[in-house]
Amino acid sequence: MENPKISIENLTHVYVTNKEANVAIENIQLAIQRGEFISLVGPSGCGKSTILSCIAGLLQPTCGSISIDNQLITKPSATVGYMLQSDYLFEWKSILKNACVGLEVMGQLTKDSIEHAKYLLDELGLGKYQHHYPSQLSGGMRQRAALVRTLVSSPEVLLLDEPFSALDYQNKLKLEDLVFDTLKKQNKTAILVTHDIAEAIAMSDKIAILDNNPGRIKEIIEIPEHIRETKPFLAREVDGFYEIFHKIWKELDQDE
Repeated sequence: MENPKISIENLTHVYVTNKEANVAIENIQLAIQRGEFISLVGPSGCGKSTILSCIAGLLQPTCGSISIDNQLITKPSATVGYMLQSDYLFEWKSILKNACVGLEVMGQLTKDSIEHAKYLLDELGLGKYQHHYPSQLSGGMRQRAALVRTLVSSPEVLLLDEPFSALDYQNKLKLEDLVFDTLKKQNKTAILVTHDIAEAIAMSDKIAILDNNPGRIKEIIEIPEHIRETKPFLAREVDGFYEIFHKIWKELDQDE
């Protein structure tokens, strides 16, 4: 097997205040292959977002290391895109200009990169809204614009921190399918943090279940190929889906 795209070795992080030290995650070991989609599920406070922050280079771990393509991560990089629950669009900028914010910050705003942003907006059904402002778009459309902003710099790794949780159920399902198709088409490596067990199963190749106090990987579940190859909306109806759901539910219920 080829070397993993992302290699996480003995990752431990301790948050220190004036009063106490809190071990958020401990001895996280994870290898993620190129093009693989993995979800992190677990109780609130088990360190899922801490892991993403370390992979993004936003947080330096207390112990352990993270490498992408054998390169040690010590700071934020254009290699990694990060999409959050809130879209963080600038209300005074058009959708196209919002999509290009990252390019502008990184000094990569060129005629070609702007055309690439327009192409992605078209691909995600926002082409005719590129000159609209965020306040003129629905929540689902705003999240699609945030996805374009994340993808336009062509990151190799995409981190998704509950990006669908603020949406109504119908838009959530639509965006799951859209993200699934987009990432498969571009062969992106992705890590999703979610509290939604069904969403994790429907979108992932593997699911890492974390326990709490401190956060450790309790189990890794591989999703069967017939579910992996089905779009998230339809995957919920595939044989075996709810057997996996109940297995994960039971594991998480033990941590409550």
